[in-house]
Amino acid sequence: MNKIKNKKVIFRDLGLIDYLKAWDYQERLFEEIIAMKLANRELPDDKQQPTKNYLLFCQHPHVYTLGKSGKEAHLLLNEKGLKDKNAVFYKINRGGDITYHGPGQLVGYPIIDLDNFTSDIHKYLRKLEEAVIRVLAGYGIEGGRIEGLTGVWLDHEKRVNPRKICAIGVKTSRWVTMHGFALNVNTQLEYFDNIIPCGIPDKAVTSLEKELDRPIDIQEVAGKVKRQLKEVFGFEYLENDDDMPIA
Repeated sequence: MNKIKNKKVIFRDLGLIDYLKAWDYQERLFEEIIAMKLANRELPDDKQQPTKNYLLFCQHPHVYTLGKSGKEAHLLLNEKGLKDKNAVFYKINRGGDITYHGPGQLVGYPIIDLDNFTSDIHKYLRKLEEAVIRVLAGYGIEGGRIEGLTGVWLDHEKRVNPRKICAIGVKTSRWVTMHGFALNVNTQLEYFDNIIPCGIPDKAVTSLEKELDRPIDIQEVAGKVKRQLKEVFGFEYLENDDDMPIA
């Protein structure tokens, strides 16, 4: 195990980017970190190199993604329906069921070596949720968790009308993470009508725009999320590092 704890995180905002292009980029960064961890195992402590960490922010064109534990039946559209909605569908390698990504949704992909922060996947998920909960509080919205479910929810305690505002689905290997979270800011929520979100049929989906009854500046939200991730995890950001540009 690499004993050097590197808290520095290379941050990149990819803007609006095709899902497959972003996925391929994640995979390359993910494999780069894993390769470095494996190489360090063969070296004495004083020769080991710190593993890198990345945080990617982006938005995607309309896309539905199905995690490894999901059911394809939770997508309620056929090929023609997808085409009519100007959307695509992919089976991917994260955990969880089906979800939707689209413009107006802030997607975050932390590709980090958890050995640099917390070698506990459950704590990692809870910290992602905590960062979003803090951002929501800044807008006067009380977000929280529902036992047994990932993500951030509203009306999570009374359970009268629980609504998911942030979905989370990750993959880890050798304590390196990929995929991440999707926070609904100005998301076109009607696209969720075409799936059973996260395989949960009796709970709704919402957004900051819907809850506050006004459009929200997504870059403002991105800045707040970035700051809260720094506070929760202890990230030290490096900006504009282009050691592995997007192909």
